[in-house]
Amino acid sequence: MPESSNKIALITGASAGLGAEFAIHLAENGYDLILVARREERLKFLGERLQSKYGVNITSLQADLSLPEDIERVINCIYNTSNIEFLVNNAGFGTVGKFSSVEPQKELSMLQVHMVAPVMLCRAVIPGMMTRNKGVIINVSSLAGLLPIRSVLYGSTKAFMVRFSESLQDELHRTKIRVQALCPGFFLSEFHDTSEYTEFSRASIPRFLWMTSNQVVNKSLESLSHNKVICVPGSLYSFIGLLARNSITAGLIKYMAYLFLRSRKTNKNIGD
Repeated sequence: MPESSNKIALITGASAGLGAEFAIHLAENGYDLILVARREERLKFLGERLQSKYGVNITSLQADLSLPEDIERVINCIYNTSNIEFLVNNAGFGTVGKFSSVEPQKELSMLQVHMVAPVMLCRAVIPGMMTRNKGVIINVSSLAGLLPIRSVLYGSTKAFMVRFSESLQDELHRTKIRVQALCPGFFLSEFHDTSEYTEFSRASIPRFLWMTSNQVVNKSLESLSHNKVICVPGSLYSFIGLLARNSITAGLIKYMAYLFLRSRKTNKNIGD
């Protein structure tokens, strides 16, 4: 990206879903953007649209964050860019199946994308943020990081991002750098449109449980001023997250969530 006097935001997983929604909101607020994702055509399309509408500078960086060499390319981009004030670690994916049956390479890729990449990108942007004594880091986790009931590795990596964000904010408490772990529940995106979820039906989840990407991002950005690391968008999800983090009620809410998901699966089988 050419040197710019504007504030700059770097967003991973920016080609769709929450990443694209963050890009729209931040461009609207005057941020130049570095958009990172695997799908180069989607990135260019989004970048051209935002540049035309908001007059901001856009850099598209095609990268697969499951690959160490691509993580290194993004890090080098950070080192060669000034004024990065906003980092959104959004890239992620899900898998279906028991831990022992999922392909090992998919599990290793998930560790890279959900944990290694966000940690290393945080490490790269923080020195500049500390020099300027301002900045925002949003690590997109999940309600599954607070309520581990499905997909062993997905929930575990998302739980790591919650604890990492909390610990990082503690370390940065004397600065004006804000760290957030964003923990949404179900929201409408392309997450469930991959080959992993061919047997998943959105109709199996009650409509009132689905949020939009816009609602999630709005809540995330609004919550930055509240000095809370964990952001769980939606009143119902926020209440569930609160119960899940309480040692007295954690077991109960986990059991209730398990019964709910089992009932949805049973109803789907009956419908088949």
